[in-house]
Amino acid sequence: MDINADDSKLVVLITGCSGGGIGHALARSFAANNCIVVATSRSRSTMVDLEHDPKFFLQELDIQSDESVNRVVDTVMNKYGCIDILVNNAGVPCVGPIADLPLSAIKNTFETNVFGSLRMIQAVVPHMAARKQGKIVNVGSIVGLAARPWSGAYASSKAALHALTDALRLELGHFGIDVVNVVPGLVKSNMLKSSISIYNSMPEWNLFKPFETGFREAVVLTQKSQSATPTDEYAKHTVAAILKKKPPAWFAYGKFTTIMVIMYHLPLCVRDFLFKKAMKL
Repeated sequence: MDINADDSKLVVLITGCSGGGIGHALARSFAANNCIVVATSRSRSTMVDLEHDPKFFLQELDIQSDESVNRVVDTVMNKYGCIDILVNNAGVPCVGPIADLPLSAIKNTFETNVFGSLRMIQAVVPHMAARKQGKIVNVGSIVGLAARPWSGAYASSKAALHALTDALRLELGHFGIDVVNVVPGLVKSNMLKSSISIYNSMPEWNLFKPFETGFREAVVLTQKSQSATPTDEYAKHTVAAILKKKPPAWFAYGKFTTIMVIMYHLPLCVRDFLFKKAMKL
């Protein structure tokens, strides 16, 4: 076992650390806070800028694969002897009207955003429970609070993750494990760019063809938005919250988080009216 000589440093395993994304920024911020960061993504080449920094241990990881998840967790345990913090950040967007989206696209969204996180949790929890300490951080989304048109598949996957996080917090507290639901607002990241590419690869809309142009304009406008929270700023505040001795159960940060919390608490008739007006339905 190759245990790190400085056992005072926390070992943080983060999924979805491709350059330009939230996970990559979180990895850098944890490293800046004197943590050892196990940065993972499906391809090591997407994390090449972290390659030669001793604060990072890079691993290729496919969270849709039991074999890949178990291999990475075993590798980390053999090298460091523990995993202090698991950050389930990896996720994929899915945009478009639910009735027109291929079922395979929706299944892939849940397989990554929900079941991928569950694979990681079930692989890591036994090690944390044995030590009676640890933190599990699940990265949700403000759209999981109030689903708007064309985001139903993605929003429902994040809403499911929110519910699982709430249940886990109660179940794992007995083992000294803190569970944190991180809820990003609009943050400059790869997710915005991915929405465009995924939209372009989708079959032509049928029932909702009259709304397609307006939807595309809205996605492009969101991607180009200058008001989105910078990724580094988001990561700095989020990591500070996670590293607290008693981290918050929920932590929301980023553009539009306050607005979406208000939308969540509005009567449904009011929320529906506002979303329909905004999306020109």
